[in-house]
Amino acid sequence: MNANQASEPTSTDASAPSPRDSASANEFDLIIRADRAILPEGESAVQVGVSGGTIVEVATGGAELSGTASADAKVIDVDASQVLLPGLVDSHVHVNDPGRSEWEGFASATRAAAAGGVTAIVDMPLNSLPPTVNVESLDIKREVAASKAFIDVGFWGGAIPGNTGDLKPLYDAGVYGFKCFLEDSGVDEFPPLEPEELRADLAELAKYDGLLIVHAEDHSVMAGAPKNSGRKFSDFLASRPREAENVAIARVIDAARETGARAHILHLSSADALPQIAAAKAEGIKLTVETCPHYLVFTAEEIPDGATTHKCCPPIREESNREALWQGLIDGTIDCIVSDHSPSTAELKLLDTGDFGAAWGGISSLQLGLPLVWTEAAKRGIALADVVSWMSSAPAAVARVENKGSIAVGNDADFALFAPDAEWTVHATELYHRNQISAYDARTVRGEVKQTILRGAPVDFSEPQGHLLRAR
Repeated sequence: MNANQASEPTSTDASAPSPRDSASANEFDLIIRADRAILPEGESAVQVGVSGGTIVEVATGGAELSGTASADAKVIDVDASQVLLPGLVDSHVHVNDPGRSEWEGFASATRAAAAGGVTAIVDMPLNSLPPTVNVESLDIKREVAASKAFIDVGFWGGAIPGNTGDLKPLYDAGVYGFKCFLEDSGVDEFPPLEPEELRADLAELAKYDGLLIVHAEDHSVMAGAPKNSGRKFSDFLASRPREAENVAIARVIDAARETGARAHILHLSSADALPQIAAAKAEGIKLTVETCPHYLVFTAEEIPDGATTHKCCPPIREESNREALWQGLIDGTIDCIVSDHSPSTAELKLLDTGDFGAAWGGISSLQLGLPLVWTEAAKRGIALADVVSWMSSAPAAVARVENKGSIAVGNDADFALFAPDAEWTVHATELYHRNQISAYDARTVRGEVKQTILRGAPVDFSEPQGHLLRAR
């Protein structure tokens, strides 16, 4: 881990003017030098000049910066064992604050994110109370987050039955898009959309190029699947078949084609859907897709009965499915990797009974995503630059989070110092997540985040300095 435990945050200025306003292209208050850095064009030696929290110059391949350092400029020389990365962007995080903050909260979640090299998250609209389905609830969530954010935080809105009229006001208020379910969400206050409601909301969003992000499992297929309860993971897997995802994704593709709207498939689990996704993209349909570390790390065959720490929806599938998902990333059918950090209390995981049917579904990995994915990618000969692209620039592009996701002039000076060859063992009790239970407990991983820098300042885990982000 890259930081010591710290006291609860006290305050932050979430409304401060952008440091970009005062940035100078000629004088730096921070210079970072690294023999290895991941840049948009690939890996290179780099010198980065920062002013007012903004990247104002990038010199590559041994070149020197043309600007000058201010009298009190700081210099960071990155250790030769580390690689300078852009801060990661995680666009799929359930913070659950307010209302269910015993599950997680903005202070604990953003600390965990920072410890994992993440400098911006986009918070999901459900599991908090109230859910973010109108401007009033968005204002409540922003007020709660403002004093607790250790990194930058943006927000998704929610699309539920009856709130089509709230979508444009939420869009104007700065949410990055709208999440919906096509199957029960697990919480009563966030019901799923019927097919006609899905089309209606996409038609509404198409008017202003809004984005609908979809939990794609089909209710009718799920209703006909075997009912699950008990300790057997195989029974749980059968209760949420691939066909539920495949049918739902086909429905989203058809509705996006019909309306011309942007649509995004959340947490892709079924590799069977990859051909139809690839065909839709080739057709020009505005479709993007994400998957998550747990689908790229675990296989159904290795999950013990009763291991409800591994329950998530849609579920972890077989080894052959995992390898097909990796191929989908390599060939570009899948756009990005995000955590789907979906925490709960240990009691809701029913660790004592191991009942997959009754346990809360969700895997907490906000702090662990980069080493988890890098460990598996390295085994497959995949370059670190590809992993960083999938976890930084790609999610930033999908959600349209501006000035994040790459080491480039004009972007925020957000970085992670990453030791790619360091090996360490995950201990759930050492994580910043509020509930320190983890499917990855005792797992040895490769790659360790040594330091995270937010707008030119190292995150120190004692005073929150994150900003609240607004789209557009």
